Amino acid sequence: VTVDHNEVTGNCADCHNGTIAIGKSATHIQSSNVCDACHSTAAFIPATAVDHNEVLGNCSDCHNGTIAIGKSATHIQSSPVCDACHNTTAFVPVVTVDHNEVLGDCSNCHNGTIAIGKSATHIQSSNVCDACHNTIAFVPAVAVDHTQVIGACASCHDGAIAIGKSATHIQSTDVCDACHNTVSFVPATVVDHNEVLGSCSTCHNGTIATGKGAEHFLYTGGQNCDACHTTNTWLNVDYGHMVYYPGDHAAFSSRDCARCHVKSETVKQGTYPSYPMTCAGCHADKFSPGDHDGTPLSTAVDCSSSNCHVNSPEHSVSSNNW
Repeated sequence: VTVDHNEVTGNCADCHNGTIAIGKSATHIQSSNVCDACHSTAAFIPATAVDHNEVLGNCSDCHNGTIAIGKSATHIQSSPVCDACHNTTAFVPVVTVDHNEVLGDCSNCHNGTIAIGKSATHIQSSNVCDACHNTIAFVPAVAVDHTQVIGACASCHDGAIAIGKSATHIQSTDVCDACHNTVSFVPATVVDHNEVLGSCSTCHNGTIATGKGAEHFLYTGGQNCDACHTTNTWLNVDYGHMVYYPGDHAAFSSRDCARCHVKSETVKQGTYPSYPMTCAGCHADKFSPGDHDGTPLSTAVDCSSSNCHVNSPEHSVSSNNW
């Protein structure tokens, strides 16, 4: 009825096999038969020391919150494979992580508290880390899901973090998505001209974008496209350059182009070609500096903007009634 275990030689399991003496119960964790790896003859229960080398099966078979302490309420979402991150030598802190056993979003752990999070210089983005990064090679980000990127394109596409505007790019603001999209960056199929800087012909030169057609007349006065066209109504325009000609010059609505345009490729310079496409081009001889407070003709070529001259319906090219 009593056994002095000090006199027993051999392994515990030689006796504690369920036949000679009580052995492991049906609910005992999977383990080897080296009983004294966890138990002692002085106090068999509870097991106060565990030699994990003699434990078989998964850690969670024991570390389930009932037999032994399990994952805490604040533990990141993960599989029950404890040894994917922990070991029995130094359970805390975790020094290696098998991300294959991690469940949930990256940011549940990579939040700057549990594990390193986004740096202060990280581009504006959502917290879906795996939209750009992976656990094999976190840096550099080789694939970018732009639906998770927040903020202006240029905050990343600046030539340092990611490719920016080339040296041959047309003059424009940094609002990339005014013309480009992340599905098909090239070619730009939609252009918001409000974000384009510089002259129209910088882009509309027949190479980057469509330019003047073969039958388009040549502006020898140096006017750019927007002298006649707008980005809202490019074709069938009402010849915007007519604003330079007041009075009965509105008769241009009859499309009497030959009054100024010679053939189809040149522009009639007027009597005074030094002032093309202005009132002074035909009326420089009517100008008197004395009548204009000493203002030189070179700065007063557009009479219609002076608030002194009236667009008189009775005015004609041959009259002085201006």
